[in-house]
Amino acid sequence: MTKQEQQAILAKVDHTLLGVTATEADYIKLCDEALEFKTASVCVPPSRVELCAKHFASFSSNIPVCTVVGFPNGYMSSEAKVHETAIALKHGATEIDMVIDIGKVKDKDFEYVLADIKAVRKACESHTLKVIIETAHLTQEEKITLCGIVSESGADYIKTSTGFAGGGATFEDVELMRKTIKPHVKVKAAGGITTLEDAIRFIELGAERLGTSRIVKLIQGIEGSGY
Repeated sequence: MTKQEQQAILAKVDHTLLGVTATEADYIKLCDEALEFKTASVCVPPSRVELCAKHFASFSSNIPVCTVVGFPNGYMSSEAKVHETAIALKHGATEIDMVIDIGKVKDKDFEYVLADIKAVRKACESHTLKVIIETAHLTQEEKITLCGIVSESGADYIKTSTGFAGGGATFEDVELMRKTIKPHVKVKAAGGITTLEDAIRFIELGAERLGTSRIVKLIQGIEGSGY
């Protein structure tokens, strides 16, 4: 694979670190790797947003800091998600990946699910919003229904997975999303992207972002593990 081909992949990677034991040094390393490899963003927990934003600012870098809201289970109140979003933006986040309430999907309370996303969309203002639907917990019918809801919500992306639900992105789910979601909504594949070949295939199927901690390691020649 040429350097140009590698960079085309890296430019779609949300370089991710969401492990509960990660330290400040780990997040600084993540940011430095993002700077070196020119990834699309870093994706970090809310408590680490300010650290990463300040580190990028010290390099006059415009690499976005992405964080997660309602993570990983999604069953927080909409008010809590809105508050979490506002704090994250205040601390320097410019992209928000929110988790929907899966239980409400199982209840078929799709009005609630739509209102939940819209509340966070409003709190995001003009910043990027990605909606995690956690495909590992969904039926095919639910995935299709949620593509319609996310299309209506004003979100920028639909995202497959948190990586914490026992299953991540699959080729079949990304293909289904791209065929079903409205053209103005982009697709993010996340969780379990273990090889460069996987990354290429997800992009070919229509994913415009990849949530992963492994791609940078693979390009460095290091065996990747984790998200």
